[in-house]
Amino acid sequence: MSFSGDVKEELSRQVPQSRHCQIAELAALISMCGSVVNDGNGKFYIQFCTEKVTVARKCFTLVEKTFNIKADIAIRRNPVRKNVSYFVNVKGHENALRILQATKLIGEHGYSCGELHIVNYVVIQQSCCKRAFLRGAFLAAGSMSDPKKAYHFEIVCFSQGIAKLIQKIICSFSMDAKIVTRKKAYVVYLKEGSQIVDMLNIMEAHVSLMELENVRILKEMRNAVNRKVNCETANINKTVSAAVKQIKDIAYIRDTIGLDKLSEGLQELAVLRLEHADATLKELGELLEPPVGKSGVNHRLRKLGEIADRVRQNKEDYYD
Repeated sequence: MSFSGDVKEELSRQVPQSRHCQIAELAALISMCGSVVNDGNGKFYIQFCTEKVTVARKCFTLVEKTFNIKADIAIRRNPVRKNVSYFVNVKGHENALRILQATKLIGEHGYSCGELHIVNYVVIQQSCCKRAFLRGAFLAAGSMSDPKKAYHFEIVCFSQGIAKLIQKIICSFSMDAKIVTRKKAYVVYLKEGSQIVDMLNIMEAHVSLMELENVRILKEMRNAVNRKVNCETANINKTVSAAVKQIKDIAYIRDTIGLDKLSEGLQELAVLRLEHADATLKELGELLEPPVGKSGVNHRLRKLGEIADRVRQNKEDYYD
């Protein structure tokens, strides 16, 4: 099972203790994967449609626990697409009306055909109810990338209104959710790993949260090690390149005008550099009598480089 599937499996087994939170989660499930079906006799019933057995189980459980209503479950197999669809049907006009009014998806005086929207935000007024609503929305239409590959959390909505509502709820928890259009859908998404961790905490997927945190820690450690290795490698390459040039310059001076033409300080350092090709500036400075700091050694080596360049240009004033 994918990481996203593991999260949904964990969330599907959580049923809020408070009835108002159960209603909020059910409101999200109806909004995201439910519909009101007309039976042809002026009556209607609620139908949930999903390809995830975890979502179907959650819908069935919430309807029964919250309203003491037994729903029917039907399974339909598609031989062409080779998938399975689960239908949870809440039969009975009065039962459907009671659920829709409790979840504030219709007003107290009836139902108008069209997309289902929350008409009274009292159902998601409390923080715990907002958490339940987001849990239901993710269960019905959400997904997450494998954190080992990338950080991405999204909920796909087929209504701009519900997308903006979900975005608003997520942002109320101090996160920066974005909306992007994808074909005919509106996708609410998060990209930062830390915000996805917070989102799992909000939805109370604590086991998945710990798994994600472990992955993040390993990735951050690996990245830190890689950065350190790259930095040290770059420094070593830089040091080696500088030492090679210094030795080349000193050897050129030795083979042309001779090291004895140099001042005492430059001559002493030139000899030490030829004898200790792998030594750092600090180590070279400690070998001098008296010892010299890194900046002093660097200054003398730079001077030797300038002298070598002047000699190459056949300038008589190669040494001040």
